Amino acid sequence: MTKPAVLEEKVKRYENLLSKALSAFEVAPQENSHLRKVADDYSNMANSYYEDGKYFLEQGDKVNALACFSYGHAWLDAGVKLGVFKVSDENLFTI
Repeated sequence: MTKPAVLEEKVKRYENLLSKALSAFEVAPQENSHLRKVADDYSNMANSYYEDGKYFLEQGDKVNALACFSYGHAWLDAGVKLGVFKVSDENLFTI
């Protein structure tokens, strides 16, 4: 029988994953292109969710922190799938 997830461990793992992922991608599209604006939006959303997650952790709200870190990483994965981010680490992204 498997043990249930431990919230504190999961929050730390997802915070660490997003923190590393935020510095492990390159924006692929050219400046002034529509897809560059998409890449910038996705990157900004990921960063905003990371900052929100840290805020929730400071408030002791681990559930919302986990949601933020998960959503932030999802924005980066979506950008990878769309092709607006270049990545090479398949441990940090869904490649």
